[in-house]
This record gives sequence, C-alpha cells and structure tokens, in this order.
Amino acid sequence: MKTIGILITGHTPDQLLPDHGNYADMFAALLGEFDFTFRYYTVVDGEFPDGVSDADGWMVTGSKHGVYEELDWIRRLERFIRDAHAAKVPMVGICFGHQVMAKAMGGTVEKFEGGWTVGTRTYTRFDTGAVQTALAFHQDQVITPPPSAQVLGESDNCRIAVLRYGDWGLSYQPHPEFTPTFFEELTETQRRILPEPVYQAARKVTQPLSTQDFSQEIGAFLARPR
Repeated sequence: MKTIGILITGHTPDQLLPDHGNYADMFAALLGEFDFTFRYYTVVDGEFPDGVSDADGWMVTGSKHGVYEELDWIRRLERFIRDAHAAKVPMVGICFGHQVMAKAMGGTVEKFEGGWTVGTRTYTRFDTGAVQTALAFHQDQVITPPPSAQVLGESDNCRIAVLRYGDWGLSYQPHPEFTPTFFEELTETQRRILPEPVYQAARKVTQPLSTQDFSQEIGAFLARPR
C-alpha cells in the first residue's frame, strides 16, 4: 500500500466544508479505488512534511493564490518540488499545483490576458488523441512550459493544460476532483469576484465529465513501481 501525501495550498470555503470536505478529501475520493493511504499537509498555513521521503508520492492542490506572490510558503513549496524531482518521488499537481510545479521547474506563469476561465471545458490530449471534459476555475496559466516538461493537452483558451515530466511528474490545469455539485456551489460563493457573463455561462454544469479517465491516469501514475 502506497502513501500519498497531499499538499493543501488553499482552503475550501467554510460554508462548503460540511458537505464536501477540504480539497485533500476530494483528491482522496477521486483516487478511492486505488490502494493508497493519504497524509494531509496544510502547506498554505506553513505545515510541511519533514522531507520528500515522508510519502511514496505527492499531490499539490488548487489555491486562490498566484504562484508569483511573494509568500514564504510558496517559495518553500517550490524548493520541496525540486527536491521531490531530484529524489524521483512522483508528484501530481492540479490547477495551482500545475502552475507551481511549472514555475519551480523553470516555466513561466502569468495572469491570462483573456481573463477568467470558469466552467466545463474540453481538453484535447496530444498523447492519446482523447477529448476530455473537466471543470476549470482559474485566471492564471502556464505561459511557457519548463524545459523538462512535455505539453500533453490543451483547451481552446489554455494552451498548456496538461504537462508531463517524464516518469516524475504529471499536472493538469483543470480540476478533475471537483464534482458538479461542489463546483456549482463554489461558483456561487465566488460570484462577487467573477464578471457577470462568466458567472452566468459557468454557474451550471451541463456536460458529462471525464472524471474516471483522470482518476485512472493519476492513480496509475502514482501507483506504478519506480
């Protein structure tokens, strides 16, 4: 049984916690069919593992923060990511996790000039040819991938949506861990920060999601022998 450490980089809105849990709970549910145990570390509050060998693999969650913010915990997380890479301890990042992995490894992350990306999005995979649907909620994007990363997927307004770092890392801009109900409730809590046309277009999830596809890919990546 492998232990997966989940690095929590943001807090679920308080009003959604009783029904949905925190972001780490959502990842644990996403990977529920795999033989994993999970440890949670709230790195956004300064709670870090002692080292990268404290787990057999790592996941990095989403966050309201931007990776370019000058916050001590973000710089410390970047160092942790580079240490995990050097030690070949596998890592998966989602949204902010996707972005901070890219920045730590030499990529560029910026606020997207096209504004918010919120709602159900379709992603084309270059590696498999698959077309997948997932929920997105972000302003920032990876603009330039790290030299060590391969771009595996894009959407119509996110050119670098899936990155693969050889056998070590895998990251996604969308949120495969979000259920439609959680996303709709989250969108309501964040309505004040969203432009009205973005909110109206995104507030309801009307398409089937490729949750199982993402679950299988992430779980198999973390579970395979190295």
